[in-house]
Amino acid sequence: MTEWPVSLRGVTESVVATEGPNDRWNVAALGLHAGDVVTAETWGRTRTRRNFERTGVGNVCFTRDPRFFVEAAIAVCETDEPTFPEADARVRVDVTRREAAERDGTPWASWALEPTAVTVSEERVPLTNRGFAAVIEATVAASRLGVDAYDDAVLRRRLEHATAVARRCGGPAERDAIDRVHDLVEGP
Repeated sequence: MTEWPVSLRGVTESVVATEGPNDRWNVAALGLHAGDVVTAETWGRTRTRRNFERTGVGNVCFTRDPRFFVEAAIAVCETDEPTFPEADARVRVDVTRREAAERDGTPWASWALEPTAVTVSEERVPLTNRGFAAVIEATVAASRLGVDAYDDAVLRRRLEHATAVARRCGGPAERDAIDRVHDLVEGP
């Protein structure tokens, strides 16, 4: 049995690549819920959900690059390969739908993720940077804007708070990433 390359706890944010019907890889953020079985949730009829349903596999990547995470979380991001230079580790997973329902007008599904292959490209000493964490929180708020199950006013307040923390506590990469969040949310 293949193991995850890191000890997961709570909800660990990752990036997942799923193969689309166009033979390109859709890249999206994916929260991994720790437990006896690692699970993830998809909200809406996203590309990730459709690709999970169609193929039953994904490539979970762990990254510390906030700019790459923003692109995956909010933009439509497609690549030719399921691997990224920004990833410290990649886990190929078999995906099985556990349940599906609708909550507050939004389709929702829970997935079990079973690792089948692991590649670790770089091990690093962990750092805790409030700016990076704030970028992640900003992407969560931004990705839920316009979803019926969430209050946009509350999400915008969270986004503004996360922006202030990212700009105050982050380095150049985090400031670039939070600026990109606002570019994507506000549009051209």
